[in-house]
Amino acid sequence: MEITEAIGKLLNETKANLSGYQRRHFMAETVKTICEGSPTKAERELGWNRSTLQRALAELEGGFCYVDQGHRRGRKKAESHLPKLLDDITEIAEQCSQTDPTFRTTQLYTRLTATEVRSQLMQQKAYTDEELPCVETIRLKLNQLGYKPTRVKKVNL
Repeated sequence: MEITEAIGKLLNETKANLSGYQRRHFMAETVKTICEGSPTKAERELGWNRSTLQRALAELEGGFCYVDQGHRRGRKKAESHLPKLLDDITEIAEQCSQTDPTFRTTQLYTRLTATEVRSQLMQQKAYTDEELPCVETIRLKLNQLGYKPTRVKKVNL
């Protein structure tokens, strides 16, 4: 069957609106019916990836589904690269922290800024500048650990 420009545009728009297994299923059905089961012809006529088409045809013929690994994509947390980072941040922050002076909450306050914590990690714990995350990440880790940077308030007893 001849694939005209209008049909190709329609097929590509439909493919763009699908994702994952549904997209591959649509592509496999299209290759089987329009392109005589030839991934090479579909690649030439429609611009589709031939290896994706081979996977889609294998799914269609075998009756199984490749599991999408979307959860494995993206950046890993700083703790996965530096396993002791949170412990080291906690140790440094505890040296200069105090609890709420009114004792109404269990919130911990520290006099250290994220920049200072980062420099202390390099001085005390022998981290290098390249391996440590940026200041913003250190700030987020401090908040995650429960330390809020603020000036230490003096309480008269």
